[in-house]
Amino acid sequence: MSVVCTGSIAFDYILSFKGRFKDHILPDKTHILNLSFLVDNLKKRRGGVAGNYAYNLALLGYPSAVLATAGSDAVEYRAWLEKLGVDCRGLRLLDDEISATGFTTTDLDDNQITGYYGGAMNLAGSLGLDDTVADPEAVIVGPNAPGAMLRLVHECRDRGVRWVFDPAHQLPHLSGEDLIDGARGAWVLIGNDYELELIQQRTGCSIEELKKLSERVVITLGRQGSRIETGSRSHAIAAAPARVESDPTGAGDAYRSGLVAGLLRGLDIPIAGAVASLAATYAVEQVGTIEHRYSREEFSARFRAAFGIGLPDQFWPRVS
Repeated sequence: MSVVCTGSIAFDYILSFKGRFKDHILPDKTHILNLSFLVDNLKKRRGGVAGNYAYNLALLGYPSAVLATAGSDAVEYRAWLEKLGVDCRGLRLLDDEISATGFTTTDLDDNQITGYYGGAMNLAGSLGLDDTVADPEAVIVGPNAPGAMLRLVHECRDRGVRWVFDPAHQLPHLSGEDLIDGARGAWVLIGNDYELELIQQRTGCSIEELKKLSERVVITLGRQGSRIETGSRSHAIAAAPARVESDPTGAGDAYRSGLVAGLLRGLDIPIAGAVASLAATYAVEQVGTIEHRYSREEFSARFRAAFGIGLPDQFWPRVS
């Protein structure tokens, strides 16, 4: 059984600003904000949350499938995913469309400003679970065309398929009612601390109330690790130390894949959270969302070094 990864298939333009945004924003002039940052580096990379989820699951040896719409410029991207073993029957390339494209500028404090063009992603509502692998083990409902996200939530709920609700950068386009709908019955509701604050404001729900809607509420906290709230328990997960911090873009998607893989392989929540933490750290160490790589032996050794315990044998699939 596979994890179905939904959301965008995109190309990311990643820009590095060797300064701090806060030093250039005048609080009393935000009503006429007009800024330009001279960046030091520009990279074009494969990205999009659906591709990011699937790639990280592939690294962790977990079967994955992509359900998404992309443009005719993503032929090579699809072939690359298929070579990794990702099922791409649900990845539709649309003629006369270009793939979603993001432009992200990161400053020295890892703050980010992103402009995003949806492109072919805006037509993702034409796809549903019947367009991908049968009987998925879980579906990650990532930021996508809002109609596509809500369609997938409803299909998962109707079919009894567990889903992760990850609204992320589509929060500005989802109403409070949409967010409650996505969270109600979700296996995991996830976002960073800023996103969870927006969800609380938009829905009028506290974290305790969100926990009544979803089985788990996960809050990622960057260098401070993460917190996994479930029932009456709150699990603080430490960040895995990074050897170098190159670019935080994509770390959240790697975290989500690590958490899903850990939970589906039966790990306790703190151990699954630690797997997620280390998966995210690998992404931070490279420029680009899916430029990192590791073997299972490397991951296991680094897990022990980071957390002082061994990764349970059940995590890795048996090699025949």
